[in-house]
Amino acid sequence: MRTHYCGELNQQDIGQVVSVCGWVNRRRDHGGVIFVDLRDKKGMLQVVFDPDDAAMFSLAESLRNEFCVKSRRNRENSTRGYSQQRHADR
Repeated sequence: MRTHYCGELNQQDIGQVVSVCGWVNRRRDHGGVIFVDLRDKKGMLQVVFDPDDAAMFSLAESLRNEFCVKSRRNRENSTRGYSQQRHADR
C-alpha cells in the first residue's frame, strides 16, 4: 500500500515514485495552489495540488482535517515541493 512513511522521505528519494498514506493534518488554499499537510506515525510532509490537474485539484478542495488519504507520485526536490500532489519534506 505504501512505499514510505511520511517522515522517512529524504533527498535519496528524489526522482522515485513514492506512495504515502496518512491523515490530513491541515489544508491551505492559497488561491490557485492547495497545500495539504499529511501526517502518519513517522512524521509529516506537504502535498501540493496544482490547478493544472483539474481532477486532482477538485479532490483537494474537498479534503478536510482527519481525512485518510493515499498519495502516489513522483518525488521532486523539496525546494519545489512534490509533483502533482507534490510531496515536500516538512
